Amino acid sequence: MSYKSILLNLNIDCPVEPLMRIGVNLAKRFDARLIGFCAADAPLPVTMAPEGAAIAAEIWQQSRDEIRRRLNELKAEFEGSAAGMVKTGWHGAIENPDHALARKARMADLVVTSASQGASTGDAYRSVDPGSLMLRAGRPILVAAHGATDLPARRIVIAWKDTREARRAVADALPLMVSANEVTIVAVDRNPGDWIRDGVDDVASFLAGHGIKARTEIIKTDDDENNRLVDFFASVNAELIVSGAYGHSRLREWVFGGVTRSLLDEVWLNRLMSN
Repeated sequence: MSYKSILLNLNIDCPVEPLMRIGVNLAKRFDARLIGFCAADAPLPVTMAPEGAAIAAEIWQQSRDEIRRRLNELKAEFEGSAAGMVKTGWHGAIENPDHALARKARMADLVVTSASQGASTGDAYRSVDPGSLMLRAGRPILVAAHGATDLPARRIVIAWKDTREARRAVADALPLMVSANEVTIVAVDRNPGDWIRDGVDDVASFLAGHGIKARTEIIKTDDDENNRLVDFFASVNAELIVSGAYGHSRLREWVFGGVTRSLLDEVWLNRLMSN
């Protein structure tokens, strides 16, 4: 159980630190290859006047040249930061970041990114939409807490929901859970029944088969289930949340269920999510 290739998504408008530290530490922990990635593009200026077409094209080309220059800078920063510590690779692209990263995810066991705006997309030409990435990459996505410089993952909480996505997330997080000090499986429901208890117990049994001892928690609540879940994370000082990512596409808009959006918006959390 290990990650042998980790894809680190860097934002073109941000420095490589502190996300770089998380990527290097993970790569060292698993003896993995760390692949730096960054992509951005420039929208083509819209002009109605024929005489403005040449000017618009020049502005567009200048924007792309600036992106190319910045990608070269990031590559140098990435390689300098990782030099002599881990095996590395690099991929920079002048194209839509969502499309490029989803495609390059095929190279990796794990994708690491940040999402300082939570579920908000920001500038789609210059930053990855975390929701789009989760639903398209086919790989587990580790969304680092905003400003985090490390991922200790000593206390891990599985936000359990009996779905395909949650099962996938549990399996994808095994390499991290093996070395955790404490793993908790929590389910929150307004009317928890035996079927919820059976599901939580089955997950605990699955983890036990991999040498991971996990405690279980079922919370009955009359309040908002998502808020109660986030309160629980805080109460146990969770360092990593493992969850399925639930959603679907509708006319190119990524629409999330309540748990997924809530977790993406809690930027103080480290989250590993799978779809």
